Amino acid sequence: LLTGCSQVGAAATLGDTKITQATVQGSVEAILAERAKVDTTQMQLETGEELNRGQLRFHLLSALLRAVGADLKIEVTKAEIDTRRASIVNQVGGEEQMPAALVNAGIAPDDLDTYIEAISFSDKISQYFLASGITEDAVGGEIQKRIVAKAKALGVTVNPRYGKWDAE
Repeated sequence: LLTGCSQVGAAATLGDTKITQATVQGSVEAILAERAKVDTTQMQLETGEELNRGQLRFHLLSALLRAVGADLKIEVTKAEIDTRRASIVNQVGGEEQMPAALVNAGIAPDDLDTYIEAISFSDKISQYFLASGITEDAVGGEIQKRIVAKAKALGVTVNPRYGKWDAE
């Protein structure tokens, strides 16, 4: 009962890191608000519980990639995030195209830097494994193994409202 009480307000915990329901709900609400501003007729978008779980998964995987990166002494700087953001803005056709691109990708505007950080960690972890002699076709599996091991080591607890965590 006491452990259940300590999870009030938590969507998930990952070791000492707590992802609050407010964080997940904020991402969901921001995505829904942005959808109202763009034409979504040709987009396949997550809704309802799928959207909630998807946003929790995003926050959990971002934290796990950050943790794996820390284990490997890999850092992602604000300057790297800013540079990659500028590249993404350019790729989608400018700032005016960003809202539709983010809606289509299921990313809340305020989560873009976190998304870029996660992608950057994933890329740098891939480069780390390639440099260590792991073949390109095995890198994805190695990253997955590291993330699963980190999740097990830290202990992931998910609020039943969002489903059940499966480290695999």
